[in-house]
Amino acid sequence: MLTTTPLLFLLLLHTSLALNQEGLLLLRAKRGLDDPLNSLSDWDPRDPTPCNWTGVSCRPSSGGGTATVSAVSLPSLGLSGPFPSPLCHLPNLSFLSLASNSLNSSLPSSSLLPCPSLSHLDLSQNLLVGPLPTSLPLLPFLSYLDLSGNNFSGDIPLSFATFPRLQTLSLVANLLSGPLPHFLSNLSSLQVLNLSYNPFSPSPLPPSFAELASLRVLWLAGCNLVGRIPPAIGRLANLIDLDLSSNSLDGPIPASLAGLSSAVQIELYSNSLSGPIPAGLSNLTNLRFFDASMNQLSGPIPDDIFLAPKLENLNLYENNLTGPIPSTISRCRNLGDIRLFSNRLSGPLPADFGKNFPLVFIDISDNSFSGEIPAGICAQGKLEELLLLDNLFSGSIPDPLGRCRMLTRVRLKNNRLSGEVPNAFWGLPHVYFLELAGNFLSGGISPAISGASNLSQLLISDNQFSGPIPVEIGALSNLYAFSAANNRLTGPLPASLGSLAQLGELDLHNNSLSGELPTGIQSWRKLSQLNLADNDFTGEISPELGDLPVLTYLDLSRNVLTGGIPTQLQNLKLNQFNLSNNHLSGAIPPLFASNTYINSFLGNPGLCKALTKLCPSPHGATDRHHGFVWLLRAIFILSSVIFVAGVAWFYRKYRDHKKAALGMDKSKWTLTSFHKLGFSEYEILDCLDEDNVIASGASGKVYKAVLSNGEIVAVKKLWGMSKKENDDMDQSADDGFEAEVTTLGKIRHKNIVKLWCCCNHKDCKLLVYEYMPNGSLGDLLHSNKGGLLDWPIRYKIALDSAEGLSYLHHDCMPPIVHRDVKSNNILLDGEFGAKVADFGLARTIGKGSKSMSAIAGSCGYIAPEYAYTLRVNEKSDIYSFGVVILELVTGKLPVDPEFGDKDLVKWVCTTMEQKGVDHVIDPKLNICFKDEMCKVLNIGLLCTSYLPINRPSMRRVVKMLLEVRPEEKTRHKPEMKDGKLSPCYYYEGNSDQGSIV
Repeated sequence: MLTTTPLLFLLLLHTSLALNQEGLLLLRAKRGLDDPLNSLSDWDPRDPTPCNWTGVSCRPSSGGGTATVSAVSLPSLGLSGPFPSPLCHLPNLSFLSLASNSLNSSLPSSSLLPCPSLSHLDLSQNLLVGPLPTSLPLLPFLSYLDLSGNNFSGDIPLSFATFPRLQTLSLVANLLSGPLPHFLSNLSSLQVLNLSYNPFSPSPLPPSFAELASLRVLWLAGCNLVGRIPPAIGRLANLIDLDLSSNSLDGPIPASLAGLSSAVQIELYSNSLSGPIPAGLSNLTNLRFFDASMNQLSGPIPDDIFLAPKLENLNLYENNLTGPIPSTISRCRNLGDIRLFSNRLSGPLPADFGKNFPLVFIDISDNSFSGEIPAGICAQGKLEELLLLDNLFSGSIPDPLGRCRMLTRVRLKNNRLSGEVPNAFWGLPHVYFLELAGNFLSGGISPAISGASNLSQLLISDNQFSGPIPVEIGALSNLYAFSAANNRLTGPLPASLGSLAQLGELDLHNNSLSGELPTGIQSWRKLSQLNLADNDFTGEISPELGDLPVLTYLDLSRNVLTGGIPTQLQNLKLNQFNLSNNHLSGAIPPLFASNTYINSFLGNPGLCKALTKLCPSPHGATDRHHGFVWLLRAIFILSSVIFVAGVAWFYRKYRDHKKAALGMDKSKWTLTSFHKLGFSEYEILDCLDEDNVIASGASGKVYKAVLSNGEIVAVKKLWGMSKKENDDMDQSADDGFEAEVTTLGKIRHKNIVKLWCCCNHKDCKLLVYEYMPNGSLGDLLHSNKGGLLDWPIRYKIALDSAEGLSYLHHDCMPPIVHRDVKSNNILLDGEFGAKVADFGLARTIGKGSKSMSAIAGSCGYIAPEYAYTLRVNEKSDIYSFGVVILELVTGKLPVDPEFGDKDLVKWVCTTMEQKGVDHVIDPKLNICFKDEMCKVLNIGLLCTSYLPINRPSMRRVVKMLLEVRPEEKTRHKPEMKDGKLSPCYYYEGNSDQGSIV
């Protein structure tokens, strides 16, 4: 020690002589941070100045001397630890960004005050906690402040009204409470104010905000606003973007909004606005986007709304609007997107609808529009999506639509359209979804359909189509669903159908099709539904049907099929199976020879010998047998009653004996409740019967308990080990119980399973939580009922469970890491809503990570770094959740012999690289959702990145999942394309705030 001290002193002395004072401050800041990726490895004390270090920028000194540090930009480098306060001692630092890291302390006022020149401060997307620093307004030059995506709590300090130069203030997605602060109206220089998605107490939109004369962007989405929009807001002459979505505002839209002459975008969607839409919107000379959807607006659409000269997008869907579309729409010149679906609008569309404006997207579904579809609706040739379903349109499909080459999605279902479909309309090259069902259309399916090379869904059921199915349909290599039921189609099925490798659903029931069933169908590897009932098919059932791997729905009833039932059909996992009312004969395969399938074979007399209940009942029994039969019945009934009574008596004695043996003396149980209960522990104990077991695992059993008030709960029983067993195992059981009680007892979230109470008695411990009728995601997804989970349900499950985990990681203090995220620990309610469950391994996380003495988790879900470091943090949960996402998209187990030595993550990556994404998507899913599935798959792969730093936070995962369905969250934000504003929204980097680009 004595020999090294002089050397250390000399080294420090040399460093201090080689590096200037600013470099030493930067090194002090680095020492206070955890840098797992060595992002700051080039911060070398041997450099005379730090101007070439990562993230450091310098400018010439005002005195002409050595360059001075003016900016430190270190976003997304995986840095963690407290805020590096030495940076604020840099005398000329004007720009500081530490966004998208893992800074995890509070932000003391004293740590920021030394920043004398700071004008730009970005600490967004970190893990900072505690109150907002009251000293921030003391920074004299601060003009940009972004603290979004942290865990700041409490009220916005009153001192925030005193910023002298602040232009941008963003506090999005924190835990700020109290009323929306009216005193922010004192910030006369403010141009951007974004307080969205904070749990403020219910409060009105402050009228004083109208005093922010320089304001250009005002975003208050999800701020718990109530009451009416104050008319004074109309005085914000420079406002270009107003977002008041996801609040509880009521009353009409004030006419004063027409005074926002500079407005580019007004968003009022997803509130509770009522009353008529006011006149005066034509005064908004720069208005390009208007969205008042998902409210309670009534009355007609104002005539002058289409006189706003630059209007491009109009969204008024899901309201109570009535009357026709005003004829003034013909005076529009820029309208490209109009969405009026789910209202009570009526009348014909204006005759020149679409003639004068570049219409790209129209959705006016679920109204009462009538008359003919305007012939010029695609006059500009730019129409891509035409959605008119569930109206009263009549007449024929206009011939010019056959020349609308840009169309991709057409839905005209449930109208009164008639006549033949234009020949060219069948073969539009870019259409992937064509739905004409529920009309009175006639004629045949044109051979021109071979030109629709992109067609995935062809839905033409419930019409009057006739003639044969053309051979050319075999050219539709992307066809997934072909539904033409309830028509008048004739002739055989074309052999070319067998070549459709993407075919998943084929429904042709109730036609007059004939000939034999198709053969050569080895390509139908994705077929899950085949319905050819109510036709005139003859011949035998092809054994090839039994080789289709995902076929779950097979209906060949009411045809003229002959021969036997192929034994290969036993290979199928069928939810629907019907071969009734044919001419089948011979033996029924053993798997089907039970009463479970009796209705599948009715009306086939040749099968009588195989299943006697299919035979006609014998007649002609004489009356003298009746008395004897009744005597036998009476003896049987009496014997049954005696037997049942004896069994009940024996069962009760056995249960009492068993409870006594287990020590379940009701008077010695201790109950701890976390909610108001409508039952007692005695009712729970009475339900702990083996007949009520619904699940069993390593920690114990789960019982379904039906209580006297009709309520159903789930009871998890955790038994401690006996004295002869390992003491460590005993302690582990106790720890699991304590972890689950401690965690669930204090959590209140819609996507976390609710713990009602817990009960203790010696070494027996009970947890009583809400009952989830659909069980666990893993059990349902990987069973023969997996077909019940279509893509919209799977997407909802992913989003629900992500929001539950996001709450644990970001909204709990301290944060909670689940440590055993898997599909079996995601439970589904009656509506397939998902809730995260089983917190037996959960741990709270303080500073940094926490090391564990052994690996916890489930095979296939454990993050790579966890296996060798045993360090616990939220990134391991994110990896496990990524595996769950891959399960939802692929339908595969996390580990499977099919993968060889790989797990699901490696199998997906390898298969996508070698064969493409189509080979990893669950074939039971509807291919029309392919774009969404690919986006969710990419999120899952991002979550399972090998490096923990590359995995997004759960808050970011939730946002990315919401972006998958832009119509639900983000499709209404502007984006510049070719110099024009269009309603495309994206997120820049990891920012929670959208950008107008």
